[in-house]
Amino acid sequence: MKKKILFLTGTRADFGKIKSLIQILETHPDFEVFVFVTGMHLQKEYGYTLLEIERCGFSNVHTFENHTHETTMDLTLAKTIEGLSLYVKECNPDMIIIHGDRVEALAGAIVGSLNNILVGHIEGGELSGTIDELIRHSTSKMSHVHFVSNGQARKRLEQMGELTESIFSIGSPDVDVMFSNTLPDLITVKDYYEIQFEQYAVVMFHPVTTEAKFMEQYANDFVSALLEDDHNYVVIYPNNDLGSQAILKAYERLKGNPRFRVFPSLRFEYFLTLLKKSQFIIGNSSAGIREAPYYGLPIINIGTRQQNRALHADIINVDYNKKSIEGALRIIDFHKTLPSSADFGKGDSAQLFLKSLEKGDIWQLNHQKQFRDI
Repeated sequence: MKKKILFLTGTRADFGKIKSLIQILETHPDFEVFVFVTGMHLQKEYGYTLLEIERCGFSNVHTFENHTHETTMDLTLAKTIEGLSLYVKECNPDMIIIHGDRVEALAGAIVGSLNNILVGHIEGGELSGTIDELIRHSTSKMSHVHFVSNGQARKRLEQMGELTESIFSIGSPDVDVMFSNTLPDLITVKDYYEIQFEQYAVVMFHPVTTEAKFMEQYANDFVSALLEDDHNYVVIYPNNDLGSQAILKAYERLKGNPRFRVFPSLRFEYFLTLLKKSQFIIGNSSAGIREAPYYGLPIINIGTRQQNRALHADIINVDYNKKSIEGALRIIDFHKTLPSSADFGKGDSAQLFLKSLEKGDIWQLNHQKQFRDI
């Protein structure tokens, strides 16, 4: 009998991480795949990225609107739990696969564990430095199976009392896509998005929920520094966490400026091509910590959002204030880096993920979790 695997995705970022995993199971005779789509994917303001998922042609896609006008994380969590709980009773999955450190992932872990369904968590055991870190670790403790990106993450999960036999090292799944031969060429991407720049940098700046009351000032200082700079920029909207509206309001100042192209979202493969060919990336996105070092890009990381992450030595870390950002921009063209062999896998995550699920041992893990004392 086929094993039913339910993937949950709430953002363009986590879909980029799990896409290759969904695809390898979608065509496998021993698995039946379901995809629960919610969060930013269904918001037109952020590019309605459900379209990107639909382009993949997956067999079973279910959508659920979890957005609330209050945009507080607790209400989003509650609504996601409600919608997912109803859906799992409809499709009866053997395992729920979740990713990362957002409230949608936590909702998946809660629904799975309380309904006696195995929960597989991708990229647990990592550090963030914001409220995301609390969510990530809570999600890990509610999950039964862990698909980690490196040895450090494995060690942290073991430190948290997780069973060694429940942890599988597969690397970071987006690396599969980063070095695949299916990425579009730069001309195709520029034509598709009408980007005329010969050279450009990538901007990705997200809100920090624990610093939400300061985000208006942070965003305005950031935009002011960009406006006074002379590089061309491809700007991608932030995620929809608390504080995002302050960033979007600041981006209004970029309208009509020929040095900026602003997008609610980009298709993942197209984004990777743009990133790979850019001069540098600036902001506070994990793309500057995970993807950019693999491509050998100069990186300006702003503020605390990536604090305690596995930082590459060549990253320029600056404060939120305008003066610090301007200082980094003045030297970034002279900041040379080499591609990093960062410890996030070798591009075979999907194969390692499949091998893990094919092992009988994983399905024998106790749904009643045990704590392992060190």
